[in-house]
Amino acid sequence: MKIEEIMSDDITCINLDERLSAVRELFIEHKFHYLMVTDKNNKLVAVISERDYFKATNSNLELPTANSKDLAMLNKRVHQIVSKKLVAIKQFSSFNEAIKLFHDAEVSCLPVVNGDNEPVGILSWRDVINWLYSRVHSPKPRN
Repeated sequence: MKIEEIMSDDITCINLDERLSAVRELFIEHKFHYLMVTDKNNKLVAVISERDYFKATNSNLELPTANSKDLAMLNKRVHQIVSKKLVAIKQFSSFNEAIKLFHDAEVSCLPVVNGDNEPVGILSWRDVINWLYSRVHSPKPRN
């Protein structure tokens, strides 16, 4: 089985030079946990997770007591907080390759890229679990 059969192609990309305020708006607007970070040529260079965002900003941002220092954190650029170690998988890779990469890299998602290193999807551990669950709980053929 190939990973494109279970990956999500509903991804949102953000440029390396965008501000964290844009990241915040995207996480509020959409119900996902990862943003694909691209350069000016639409090449994948990183992934930013909700966890990355929350580590880089202050939890006071959503409170009425947020001060100018708290709000200034939103002016940071995406490239200032993302990990430089990108772990991604090619579009037509096998399910076994994805499982091995999840295990070896200890990541919770795998951005899926085409041959030009452009993001085309994302495979999360939840996608894998949901696929496994569907296999376990699918009706068994009768003999």
